[in-house]
Amino acid sequence: MSEQIRPTRTAAFEGRLKKRYAAEKRFKILGLLAVLFSVAVLALLIFNMTMNGVGGFQRVEMKVPVDFREAGMTVDPRALEQPDPQGVLERSGLPMVIQTAAEKALGADGAAQLGQNAWRDAAREIIAKPSLLAGTTTFWLPAREDMATALRGDGKADLQPLAAKLSKAGVLERRFDWGFLNRADATDPQMVGIWGALKGSILTMLVTLVLAFPIGVLAALYLEEYAPKNRWTDIIEVSINNLAAVPSIIFGLLGLAVFLSIFPNFRSAPLIGGMTLALMTMPVIVISGRNAIKAVPPSIRDGALAIGASPVQVVFHHVLPLALPGILTGTIIGMARALGETAPLLMIGMRAFVATPPDSFTSPATVLPVQIFLWSDEIDRGFVERTSAAIIVLLLFLLVMNGLAIYLRNRFERKW
Repeated sequence: MSEQIRPTRTAAFEGRLKKRYAAEKRFKILGLLAVLFSVAVLALLIFNMTMNGVGGFQRVEMKVPVDFREAGMTVDPRALEQPDPQGVLERSGLPMVIQTAAEKALGADGAAQLGQNAWRDAAREIIAKPSLLAGTTTFWLPAREDMATALRGDGKADLQPLAAKLSKAGVLERRFDWGFLNRADATDPQMVGIWGALKGSILTMLVTLVLAFPIGVLAALYLEEYAPKNRWTDIIEVSINNLAAVPSIIFGLLGLAVFLSIFPNFRSAPLIGGMTLALMTMPVIVISGRNAIKAVPPSIRDGALAIGASPVQVVFHHVLPLALPGILTGTIIGMARALGETAPLLMIGMRAFVATPPDSFTSPATVLPVQIFLWSDEIDRGFVERTSAAIIVLLLFLLVMNGLAIYLRNRFERKW
């Protein structure tokens, strides 16, 4: 008698299988929606920043032709090679020459709207090219903020007709402001620049990287390769993991209490800011470094020991080079977080108004996130566009840093 063969797929089994397929389909759809939502938010952010920030790279300028021979202004070009060449031009009467030329070209009302220190822009052009003093030169000089606002159709109503008249005559227009990339902070949105904060960020990140990277990597190597497995090691590991999740303001308080007590004269300097951010970045580098070192196959260590390498040679000649790409990935994450941090730097005084770019690690400075924070708090509309432009510069700086780190990671990547 033959045994009855039952079907392998019963109705109940088919029902459960159908539910599992439906759940998997729902999971894929939800995942795709999550990705699309993230892309849409990112695109909205970039679009919004671009639309607002494009205007931030421009400023309103007035056309002022100057005939230096008619003005009778003569300056020995050799004097411009001495220290303080702007002082030489100021003593030679350049501010008065510019004002007279502006009144002639723009009228008395138009000349009154020329920026208070507009002559300094003309002076910089003359210093770069002294031959301009030999004839007639046309300068595009910054207008006052009131006139810039009037050209946008806002601000004082009595200035708007004058702005429209000068704009129609072609002597008042918005032009790309190269100076935004090489000036420092100022109280006038027409005269602000991002170079001071950008240089402060670069110096601060250098200090952070020089301190956090070697100490973090060495700590990861010790904990993974040499540290004994006991209670003290476990406490250290748990502490490092917890430090990676501590709010950044706590590191600011630590930097305020420790570093500024040791170096009280370096408040608001990239040195103190970099040391504070290094404390915050180090746990991330240690954790990622340990995971990268742990991922190196034991056969690599065994093979190196088998051919006579010492334990130190095994670590520094074989394990560390193979783990370096993973360590660099953690470093990228840590540095990107440090670049965007504001709270710990506010605690150590890097929110001060700094009108000149820092010339060393101990000079007073600010950084890009803090500069953006300060500008966003201004009520003047000119700062709104400048804030968006600074955010674009910060994002580009971040992309350059990440691109460099990705290049280094791929450069040292090894496959086994």
